[in-house]
Amino acid sequence: MTKVVVKDGQFERALRKFKKKINENGLLQNLREKEFYEKPTTAKKKKKAAAKNRWRKQVDAQKLPKRMF
Repeated sequence: MTKVVVKDGQFERALRKFKKKINENGLLQNLREKEFYEKPTTAKKKKKAAAKNRWRKQVDAQKLPKRMF
Protein backbone atom coordinates (compact mmCIF):
# COMPACT_ATOMS: atom_id res chain seq x y z
CA MET A 1 0.00 0.00 0.00
CA THR A 2 1.41 3.35 -1.03
CA LYS A 3 0.69 6.33 1.19
CA VAL A 4 1.49 10.02 0.79
CA VAL A 5 0.76 12.66 3.42
CA VAL A 6 -0.64 16.01 2.26
CA LYS A 7 0.92 18.88 4.21
CA ASP A 8 -0.44 22.44 4.28
CA GLY A 9 -2.94 21.69 1.51
CA GLN A 10 -0.20 21.11 -1.10
CA PHE A 11 -2.18 18.61 -3.11
CA GLU A 12 -0.16 18.98 -6.33
CA ARG A 13 3.08 18.21 -4.52
CA ALA A 14 1.54 15.16 -2.84
CA LEU A 15 0.21 13.96 -6.19
CA ARG A 16 3.69 14.22 -7.75
CA LYS A 17 5.17 12.24 -4.86
CA PHE A 18 2.45 9.61 -5.21
CA LYS A 19 3.08 9.25 -8.95
CA LYS A 20 6.82 8.90 -8.31
CA LYS A 21 6.28 6.18 -5.68
CA ILE A 22 3.88 4.27 -7.95
CA ASN A 23 6.40 4.46 -10.79
CA GLU A 24 9.26 3.24 -8.57
CA ASN A 25 7.22 0.27 -7.34
CA GLY A 26 6.31 -0.73 -10.87
CA LEU A 27 2.61 -0.91 -10.00
CA LEU A 28 1.46 0.98 -13.07
CA GLN A 29 3.59 -1.18 -15.38
CA ASN A 30 2.16 -4.30 -13.76
CA LEU A 31 -1.41 -3.06 -14.22
CA ARG A 32 -0.81 -2.27 -17.87
CA GLU A 33 0.62 -5.75 -18.46
CA LYS A 34 -2.38 -7.43 -16.83
CA GLU A 35 -4.98 -5.22 -18.52
CA PHE A 36 -5.43 -7.68 -21.40
CA TYR A 37 -4.81 -11.40 -21.58
CA GLU A 38 -1.71 -12.34 -23.52
CA LYS A 39 -1.28 -15.84 -24.85
CA PRO A 40 1.84 -17.65 -23.62
CA THR A 41 3.17 -18.01 -27.16
CA THR A 42 2.85 -14.26 -27.73
CA ALA A 43 4.65 -13.57 -24.46
CA LYS A 44 7.49 -15.89 -25.54
CA LYS A 45 7.74 -14.10 -28.89
CA LYS A 46 7.95 -10.70 -27.20
CA LYS A 47 10.64 -11.91 -24.79
CA LYS A 48 12.65 -13.43 -27.62
CA ALA A 49 12.39 -10.26 -29.71
CA ALA A 50 13.47 -8.13 -26.75
CA ALA A 51 16.47 -10.40 -26.16
CA LYS A 52 17.44 -10.10 -29.85
CA ASN A 53 17.21 -6.31 -29.67
CA ARG A 54 19.35 -6.20 -26.53
CA TRP A 55 21.93 -8.47 -28.16
CA ARG A 56 21.95 -6.41 -31.38
CA LYS A 57 22.37 -3.20 -29.39
CA GLN A 58 25.30 -4.72 -27.47
CA VAL A 59 26.99 -5.85 -30.70
CA ASP A 60 26.52 -2.42 -32.28
CA ALA A 61 28.10 -0.77 -29.25
CA GLN A 62 31.19 -2.97 -29.62
CA LYS A 63 31.71 -2.17 -33.30
CA LEU A 64 34.53 0.16 -34.22
CA PRO A 65 33.50 3.47 -35.79
CA LYS A 66 33.81 3.81 -39.57
CA ARG A 67 36.92 5.56 -40.77
CA MET A 68 36.47 9.17 -41.74
CA PHE A 69 38.36 10.23 -44.89
